[in-house]
Amino acid sequence: MPDTSQGGRLAGKVAIITGAGCVGPGWGNGRAACVRFAQEGAKVFAVDLRAETMAETLERTRAAGGEVEPHLCDVTDAAAVAAMVAACVARFGRVDILVNNVGGSAKGGAVDLSEADWDRQMDFNLKSVFLTCKSVLPQMVAQGAGAIVNTSSTSGTRWTGAAQVAYASSKAAILQFSKVTAVEFAPRGIRVNTVVPGQLHTPMVETRLAGQRAGGDVEALLATRVARIPMGWMGDGRDTANAALFLASDEARFVTGTEIVVDGGMSARCD
Repeated sequence: MPDTSQGGRLAGKVAIITGAGCVGPGWGNGRAACVRFAQEGAKVFAVDLRAETMAETLERTRAAGGEVEPHLCDVTDAAAVAAMVAACVARFGRVDILVNNVGGSAKGGAVDLSEADWDRQMDFNLKSVFLTCKSVLPQMVAQGAGAIVNTSSTSGTRWTGAAQVAYASSKAAILQFSKVTAVEFAPRGIRVNTVVPGQLHTPMVETRLAGQRAGGDVEALLATRVARIPMGWMGDGRDTANAALFLASDEARFVTGTEIVVDGGMSARCD
């Protein structure tokens, strides 16, 4: 078992966490990961596009006793991503963990989705993962170790109640991207895994999804989502963060190229 006597399961580790902000109060995946990783001793390099979305994240992370450095970055811009990774190394000296949380959905199927929306979804959800890994991996190779956790979605593995073909396709691609990258870099001491959240109750449900799918009726959307879950209730970003924590920690030292599904049993249903 790993030695956790010196301040937590991630003591001494430096973690870049993208999508660290949140669109409203509560527990989004990125915010929860920042707090949870800090609780376990990691130094957190919190990355988001807008400073205002990270204010609560930084407050909660510091309240948990964590050391956190915010950084603004458009993770679809290669130069900005390279500069972000360089800034983390300059601040903390290394990068032990990368957690990719940036993502979002757009409604539309194969006919009605615009080409521009398709391209934006691929950039936002998939290209962002490619670019961050592309910049972080050389640093991890030089260190001889590292752990990457990418965030997919059950929309990438099954129908989840709405035609969102670009989102589903990009999230499916993250699963295979992670597997291929895991195999390539396993001999160099780097692990790459994926967390696959299901129907979670995050701030995005109220601020974005209810308008896309339920005419703004949050309660109707929540009821529809809960009905798909055998456990009968929805988790939130803290559940995603706990799965990511395991995959990033030394407890998962022999785990790479795979995924943890966090969906209350939804994917196990046949209907």
